Amino acid sequence: MPDTVPNPENTLHIKNMVCNRCIMVVRNQLEQLGLHPLSVELGIAVLPDTVTDEVYQSVKASLEPFGFELIDDKKSQTTERIKDAIIELVHYNDNDLKVNLSDYLAAKLHREYSALSKLFSEVTDTTIEKYLIAQKIERAKELLVYGELSLNEIADKLNYSSAAYLSSQFKSVTGLTPSYFKKIKANKRKPLEVPEIPTVGTGSFKRWY
Repeated sequence: MPDTVPNPENTLHIKNMVCNRCIMVVRNQLEQLGLHPLSVELGIAVLPDTVTDEVYQSVKASLEPFGFELIDDKKSQTTERIKDAIIELVHYNDNDLKVNLSDYLAAKLHREYSALSKLFSEVTDTTIEKYLIAQKIERAKELLVYGELSLNEIADKLNYSSAAYLSSQFKSVTGLTPSYFKKIKANKRKPLEVPEIPTVGTGSFKRWY
């Protein structure tokens, strides 16, 4: 997400951009419309020219089939930028998770954290802190499924004070312990055993239901 304040005249605020692939899809769609974006980040696309009503409607129609929405409301735009900044921090900047969240968001959005926190709670009926926790647990799920890191390493990566604290928070959010979550995910990835189909011969055979 850009660290500079976007110019509202040539900036599109886009909902549901949550990954690098989303950025690629949005950029490709804008290029196909001949708009040649200056930058595309999570939740924001900056165009070289002012966004006219015609351009806005064209972009809206182009992005909707992919599940993306353009956001007009200023409060919703700010809320989505907060979400995008947290997603970027948790999922793509593991080494930065030790930063102070309030300082990080204030620097990203160029507003006092207290104002951002109040606005976020007003629009979403939850807190920034709870949203951060939810994203950290989603990231923990991914890392558990990959199976390359121990729980202690995951806890350290996500800036938890201990594996026990991560485990407690994980169970509070998901209802499962990390070890049980990993076990059921591993079982789901096992290939299904396909029963042998009886050969139809001259004798009788059973129908498989």
